[in-house]
Amino acid sequence: MYGAIVQQFSKMLGNLDGFLAKAEAYATERGFAVDNFLQSRLAPDMFPLVRQVQVATDVCKITAARVADVAPPSFPDTETSVAELRARIARTRAFVAELNLDSAAAQDGERRVPVGFPPDKTMRLHDYVVVRQLGNFHFHVVTAYNLLRTGGVPVGKGDFLGTLPME
Repeated sequence: MYGAIVQQFSKMLGNLDGFLAKAEAYATERGFAVDNFLQSRLAPDMFPLVRQVQVATDVCKITAARVADVAPPSFPDTETSVAELRARIARTRAFVAELNLDSAAAQDGERRVPVGFPPDKTMRLHDYVVVRQLGNFHFHVVTAYNLLRTGGVPVGKGDFLGTLPME
């Protein structure tokens, strides 16, 4: 179950990459630098777009690592362009693809994992993934979507949901 959730995170990062690709096309069509979007915010006290993407990738890789019971890779938050954000998304998805999310450790919902913040707390894997990380991840992906949408990028619900396995 937890592996399926992490695989959904990776899929959504692919959709986020698609939003950024559409932002690149939109900026090119309109004749401005796509990197103008990086500091976009909906309110003065919120993270800008660049940080929304960084946090979404962090939540994905850290959650995946905790599910698989391995150490997560460290990605410094140094991106200064949409191209670098897209590369970060690709690195995150590659890391998740390499993990054994069907291992016994990954299925043990009672296993305690570190929360990260506050640093001295732990949660059951089930609560960590389902109660904490699902909402946190989707919050940052949808905020990035909304920032680009507000900036005029032609993204819609289909872009957010991505390809669905319909018959």
